[in-house]
Amino acid sequence: MDMKYTDYSVEKAVEFLGIDSPTGFTNAAIDWVEKEFEALGYETERTVKGGLVVTLNGGNENGILLEAHADTLGSMVAQIKPNGRLKIAPLGALNANNTEAENVRIYTRNGKVYDGTMQLINASAHVNANFVKTERSFDTTEIVIDEDVKSEQDTRELGIEVGDIVCFDPRTRVTESGYIKSRFLDDKLLVGILLGIAKYIKDSGKKPTRPLYAHITVYEEVNHGGSASVPAGITEALSLDMGCVGEGITCTEKQVSICAKDAGGPYSYDFVTKLIDAAKKEGADYAVDIYPYYGSDVEATLRSGADIKHGLIGPGVYASHGYERSHKDGVANTLKVLKGYLEI
Repeated sequence: MDMKYTDYSVEKAVEFLGIDSPTGFTNAAIDWVEKEFEALGYETERTVKGGLVVTLNGGNENGILLEAHADTLGSMVAQIKPNGRLKIAPLGALNANNTEAENVRIYTRNGKVYDGTMQLINASAHVNANFVKTERSFDTTEIVIDEDVKSEQDTRELGIEVGDIVCFDPRTRVTESGYIKSRFLDDKLLVGILLGIAKYIKDSGKKPTRPLYAHITVYEEVNHGGSASVPAGITEALSLDMGCVGEGITCTEKQVSICAKDAGGPYSYDFVTKLIDAAKKEGADYAVDIYPYYGSDVEATLRSGADIKHGLIGPGVYASHGYERSHKDGVANTLKVLKGYLEI
């Protein structure tokens, strides 16, 4: 497959990373995804839940469903404090240790957006003798709003209220050496890859031999993204999500990871074998791994009662749920496995 599809996938991922979309706040992200698939000539349909189903090759017998999610980690205003600062509650598995000193955007329900920073309470090390010793949690940190607020009333007068969304700056960079660094590569890098394979299908004219659909979900980070909206006749569903990189895992950021098992149990043995065979056929650099603390959209699809075989692939991503890193080679290898699996 030509490297232009890797470059296209990364380019689209970078665009997508610029759109804030924590779980429960994904309308703008799905608007963008819808526009991108329709620009490629594909039919799309919004789900009631807020996701998007894309018809890549119509039909209702022995079909394939590709799943990737548009929602990310984020947070919500939990309390406006007497000093006007904000206590937040996480959306998904956001960890306070990975958020300190990060810039944020606060979205109000009246359409205004304010800047702020996540800080340790009493964040000046020169006046806080316990700065190093303090455990970072959502009780010991707060959002400092970049406005002249000194009281709860000052903050409320800005229009900020409990339940407003707080989004963390992704800080996206692509290095000359091909590394992709950003918050929320999980799973916006994979939405970019999904657009890349869709563009390859359109450009090449190589129609898949089976019905093929994509579901871009919006509640994966809270474990029910893929639990609905499965088109008729689907027999295999493949999650496109980040591959794990870390101690005890063989995958690197430059490889595609094929998951054999995660915290939800084993993936379909036959399907995993098929993905390995596709990787070998296409000459993809791959690893097969077990993820100890992980769940995916396709497992939510299974729990909803779908009678399907399920699998999971994705480029290796280091520092998951933090400031994540992958590589263009991992993107290229994931596209190769998709091409081989889809027989296009």
